[in-house]
Amino acid sequence: MSTDATPQPIAVTLVHSPACHFCDDAEEALHELSAEYAIDVSVVYIDSPLGRTLVAVHRPAMNPLVLVDGAFFSSGRLPRKKLIKLLESRGARLATAGR
Repeated sequence: MSTDATPQPIAVTLVHSPACHFCDDAEEALHELSAEYAIDVSVVYIDSPLGRTLVAVHRPAMNPLVLVDGAFFSSGRLPRKKLIKLLESRGARLATAGR
């Protein structure tokens, strides 16, 4: 019997706007977190059909819009500690992540 405890990836969607430093910062942070957590990061540009739809549905106050498993998580500056807490609560830490 295998004891492989690789967690299922959690889908994180970042709706990115042009010339948005919060968007660039969030994209970099999500990339870094993907080394420690099982997350599947998708970057959607706000001017794409999907981006426009997501903004119309979730109506974020600021950019970027961040969704976790399709549900609203945040808008504006990415709350890293809040995201890490959510990922930890879902058991998303990778076994290879050493802390």
